[in-house]
Amino acid sequence: MDNLKKKILYRSEHRGTKEMDLLLSNFVKKYINSLNERELCELELLLNIDDEVLYKWYLNNEKTTSIPENSITKKFKEFKLQDYGGEGGI
Repeated sequence: MDNLKKKILYRSEHRGTKEMDLLLSNFVKKYINSLNERELCELELLLNIDDEVLYKWYLNNEKTTSIPENSITKKFKEFKLQDYGGEGGI
């Protein structure tokens, strides 16, 4: 499971846009050590979603069926970068 966590952390930090790098990497750092195997798999699926689609969905600018409803997407949707102490005004 440590290899999966390392892979997830790396993928969260190396996205296509700076906004998603900040948002996803801080989200992953906050939750990764408390996630079970099922949630880690859900998180890996979240990381497969295109940055533009995911960011618009996160900002409530776009409805999409490509983002599954599960515990990770719920946590991510509720995650606020500034509450975690992350950078910027995302």
